[in-house]
Amino acid sequence: MKRTLFYLLTALSLVATAPVVYANPAAPIEVPNDHKKAEARAKVLLNRLDEINEMDKSKLTKAERKDLRKEVKEIRSELRSTSNGIYLSIGAIIIIILLLILLL
Repeated sequence: MKRTLFYLLTALSLVATAPVVYANPAAPIEVPNDHKKAEARAKVLLNRLDEINEMDKSKLTKAERKDLRKEVKEIRSELRSTSNGIYLSIGAIIIIILLLILLL
């Protein structure tokens, strides 16, 4: 049982690292240098969110409120996409925990 698990984990690690072995080392790594542009865009979007939050929405029509909600959703999704965080899915977290339990 332990031996088959060891072989299985070895095979999975080889399959997972195969694309790294065949990667092109001569290809230049593009580092985005437009951080200032991204920060400026984020400030503009945050200012727009503040403007929307400070608005008196009671005088708006139903269609205008719907457009504002759509705009807020778009701004939030754009701000999330520009963040540089590392995201792990639930499945990845479960696999990592299971591997840790099995190996330790």
